[in-house]
Amino acid sequence: MPVTGLDIQIHRPVANGRTFGDVGAYEEIRGVIRFTADPQHPFNHRVTDIERAPRDKDGRIEFESDIVILRPVEPARGSRRILFDVLNRGKRLALSFFNDAEREAIGPGTPADEPLDTGNGYLMREGWTVVWTGWQADAPPWPAIQRLRAPEALDDDGERLTGRVFSQFQAIAPVPHFLLSDRDHIPRPAFDLNEADAILTVRAHPDSPPRTIPRDSWRFARDENGAPVADPNCIRLDGGFAPGLMYQLTYTTVGAPVLGLGFLAMRDSVAWLKNGQAHSGNPCAGQVDHAYAFGVSQSGRFIRTFLYEDLNRGEDGREAFDGILVHVGGGMRGEFNQRFGQPSKDLPSVMAHLFPFTPAQSADRRTGETGALLARLRGRGSGLKVFFNNTAAEYWRGDASLIHTDPDGTCDIPPDRDSRVYALAGAQHGPGYWPLTRIQAADGMKAQNDYNSLDYTPLLRGMLENLHQWAADGVAPPESSYPEIGKDTCTTPGALRAFFESIPGAVFPPHIPVPRRLDFGPGDHATRLDILPPRPGEPYGPIVSDIDEDGNEIAGLKSPDLLAPLATYTPWNTRHPDMGAPDQPVGLTGGFRGSTFPFPVTRADRLSTGDPRLSIEERYRDRSSYLAAVRKAAKKLAESRLIPAEDIESSVERAASRWDVFTGGKLR
Repeated sequence: MPVTGLDIQIHRPVANGRTFGDVGAYEEIRGVIRFTADPQHPFNHRVTDIERAPRDKDGRIEFESDIVILRPVEPARGSRRILFDVLNRGKRLALSFFNDAEREAIGPGTPADEPLDTGNGYLMREGWTVVWTGWQADAPPWPAIQRLRAPEALDDDGERLTGRVFSQFQAIAPVPHFLLSDRDHIPRPAFDLNEADAILTVRAHPDSPPRTIPRDSWRFARDENGAPVADPNCIRLDGGFAPGLMYQLTYTTVGAPVLGLGFLAMRDSVAWLKNGQAHSGNPCAGQVDHAYAFGVSQSGRFIRTFLYEDLNRGEDGREAFDGILVHVGGGMRGEFNQRFGQPSKDLPSVMAHLFPFTPAQSADRRTGETGALLARLRGRGSGLKVFFNNTAAEYWRGDASLIHTDPDGTCDIPPDRDSRVYALAGAQHGPGYWPLTRIQAADGMKAQNDYNSLDYTPLLRGMLENLHQWAADGVAPPESSYPEIGKDTCTTPGALRAFFESIPGAVFPPHIPVPRRLDFGPGDHATRLDILPPRPGEPYGPIVSDIDEDGNEIAGLKSPDLLAPLATYTPWNTRHPDMGAPDQPVGLTGGFRGSTFPFPVTRADRLSTGDPRLSIEERYRDRSSYLAAVRKAAKKLAESRLIPAEDIESSVERAASRWDVFTGGKLR
């Protein structure tokens, strides 16, 4: 078996023994799961450099991961299904997205045994077993971070590999040096501190021309008290790095962990929990019938790559996952299976491997490429059910629409019969912030508009249940819903500028970047990139949803707050001048974050400011009539199987607090 053991380090009650509905209490298991992989097996061969990893006496590759399992204390009362939450940079997200729990704030000092917040307990009341397995070899080496420990690929002489890499850095405040990694990850060290061919460029936007910074103005070093100290893990610029600007570095690194083993860690840990026997140490033996993967943003792109490589079959030939929910992964993949890859990077301008975007077959008429993201999977007859779900933010980022149009954005490409594509209208990359704020707590990013406050998590809960019913019982989910060219529900960002600039006080980004085709040269991009920095090619043709008379999006799934609105909700915002680059959208390096523009409260307010939108008092008779509209909208969503029934009243409760804030006490 690919799983050779589980070393349990923590076994304890969840939430101090709290009971969750009819399912009862939960327990938590934390430990290290050990794997081996056959480098010659046909279902492993798409893992880049697996044949170059050191082998044990049986000719297999050994590696291990951190694992966390939450399961019912009485398995017979559970639902016999696993939700595998694909870690995002080593952090767990499912409990915040499905249980409305506080998002984990993990730092270098967070203890490894930090208790998990179960929030409203939704997943537990539904009987899910929730699993996390480390898949990222370069995740920050902090005690509470779950990581993969993978061997390095070696050359034919048993020596470490060297090769060129391409990285990007951006700050929200002046800094003297950067670590050669994204967000405190393990850096890709410089092989030669004096490398003459290393290139540092700077640009104002991802799609603007770069300027090369002279080689004698920077060095591989860290800053100590204003002086450079040679360091292969850092880059220091004379005079420091300015906030907001985008610095891109091309250099030679050394050391190539076999990153694609992260796919096998995900696949084989779930397959073992689902199918393994008790005598192998499996704590879930005989308790699981179905397994589903959920990935957000970076981990959503990881899943898109997993699907593209068709790695869902284990060495025994069985499928690990029955269904997959890809959330806010857009049309991108990433460096998850690439020699010298940097899995945390998340900008289209620094990533190879974009085309194909669509689940079904499509063609790029400018490059002559044809293909489908799921070509290998569907080519062998797999009926794996997949939801591709994005917010409006990934559309404005420029890549989400590419999963259902041709690359030029001129025609629709519907998903295949075993996939659904959903857009969450008006939403930003993550669930909205409440109460209203212009400062994001996680990183201190300050915006010029109030952040987007839409809460789309009820729609995610509905999707998870629909995915299970489809995979397990054959009950088809609601049809795909997204901006469509054929239905005239889409437009381009530039076409909407005039309306948004007519809203009093709204600051629209002066420039919305458009991703471009990138030429990394011929050959096998998994093991080398011949052209670095890449040569920019023709722009893609992204589309976004058109808007109604309030500025709210008309295409995609709508939350109750959007069906009975008190504000205009956008997926874009603009960096505050204090953060640098005030002409950039917020979130270019971490997912677009949006804006909330409350409607004028009264008709007099509307007339005095020249606001083009109707006031709140012109829309709703009073607070009670507004809440009745929200309840009606939520009930209709529940009847359409888009949200759970329990979210009807919780939506009304959230709406009540919004009424009180948005009206400011002017209306009853």
